[in-house]
Amino acid sequence: MDEHKENIHGQEDNVKTSSVKDQEKEKPSSRLCPAGESAPQVSPSQSKGDFSHPVYKEIALANGHINRMTKEELRIKLAELKLDTRGVKDVMKKRLKSHYKKQKLMQTAAEGGPTDTYYDYICVVDFEATCEEDNPSDFLHEIIEFPMVLINTHTLEIVDTFQEYVKPELNPQLSDFCVKLTGITQKMVEEADPFPVVLQRVVSWLQKRELGTKYKYAILTDGSWDMSKFLNIQCRVSRIKYPPFAKKWINIRKSYGNFYKVPRTQTKLSTMLEKLGLTYEGRPHSGLDDSRNIARIAVRMLQDGCQLRVNERMHGGQLLSVPSSAPVEGAPPPHNPRSRD
Repeated sequence: MDEHKENIHGQEDNVKTSSVKDQEKEKPSSRLCPAGESAPQVSPSQSKGDFSHPVYKEIALANGHINRMTKEELRIKLAELKLDTRGVKDVMKKRLKSHYKKQKLMQTAAEGGPTDTYYDYICVVDFEATCEEDNPSDFLHEIIEFPMVLINTHTLEIVDTFQEYVKPELNPQLSDFCVKLTGITQKMVEEADPFPVVLQRVVSWLQKRELGTKYKYAILTDGSWDMSKFLNIQCRVSRIKYPPFAKKWINIRKSYGNFYKVPRTQTKLSTMLEKLGLTYEGRPHSGLDDSRNIARIAVRMLQDGCQLRVNERMHGGQLLSVPSSAPVEGAPPPHNPRSRD
């Protein structure tokens, strides 16, 4: 639902955006430590932007050398290091810089120097919702597919998935456009449960994996719409409170743009895949397949050294940005939906 989300995002949806800049700069980063290594910590001085440690001078000098390399030189060097050689020149530069930085920071960490800490799991969500070819301004989109794809950030693998279809309440008859776009048929939604029941099973699925209790996790989406619009509207339609575990999330478009230093126009799902040297796998606009492909992008970004951190949140029905200087927090333990009544 990638391009269609962009169309409906421009319409009035009673969700305001804060004045905080969308493209907020992220701090220098390294890939998370593999399983079995000690979880690194950020010193108070670093969290305030103090990068006076000598290791950062070494990293800056290496970055200058990498900036002067040709695409072929980058490819040869990546191959020597047994790193992925796919992607455009800027992606390869970022990959090589991040590899060198990771090696230097891990070496420094062993000597008591600066390092970082991360989530244990990232849960990718990409809803499919009811839609018309030309959505009227007052059209209320109802979620009709609830997929989740779970990434283990230590092994950098997709380890589990969840998918259920949802029966819409306000517009139970799907439009021909919606069926063609999503591949979700009228029979699928008629045989599905209403949203509150599906959300209970989502919560159970998360709880069984001990997310928010034993393991630190965060939700990740492709843009702001899934949480700020679709889930927000659906909770009002279903007369339940917005789930606390979904109030903060990682907008991968922001993270991708900030990390690879590209404009917003180059952060569509298809473009991100292409720039990383990947191709779409599955059926476009299938919520589960979209989620899997978003997860592949997230894994590649982690491999390239990106710190995927929460960068958006909902508060009082408003969409707000989370500054990169904010403390890193995992999503809270999931609980069953509560009635608005």
